Amino acid sequence: MTPMATRCGSSSWANEAQLIRAYRPADLQDVLRVWAVASAQAHAFLDPAFLAVEREKISREWLPKADTWVWEAGGRLTGFLSLIGQEVGALFVDPAAQRSGIGSALIGHARALHGELEVDVFADNPIGRAFYVRCGFEVLRSGIHPETRRGMLRLRSPAREGVVSAAGLV
Repeated sequence: MTPMATRCGSSSWANEAQLIRAYRPADLQDVLRVWAVASAQAHAFLDPAFLAVEREKISREWLPKADTWVWEAGGRLTGFLSLIGQEVGALFVDPAAQRSGIGSALIGHARALHGELEVDVFADNPIGRAFYVRCGFEVLRSGIHPETRRGMLRLRSPAREGVVSAAGLV
């Protein structure tokens, strides 16, 4: 997969077999697979018991209330994005396909739908923080995730006055 442009959210794709489409219930196992492998990499600092509970919540709580979009390439789902209004509730790309423009394309799709976006990212997640910095997100505020007691950053894009740049956090 080769993006023709590198700005976050502006990649155009040369291969017609790659597409962003709406989530379908038949995608559930692929979404859970992508979430599991990407979470193992980006969220290795989280307790496995917490991750097990979150995995159960994906199909029961999160997917039913979110607008979810998947990245499919050659008939294989390799990434997904869930939106609740302007909030990015989930963005996960299979680690084998990361840094190929999939996450950027999904963010571009979300921006086309909603313009301004917000997302919470764990402070201990350098992969996610670096990605969102490349996409122009900036820190709105920081806090503590109540269930894990880990640091969280609330990010927003596009940037607004009075917001500290996330670039210093990477």
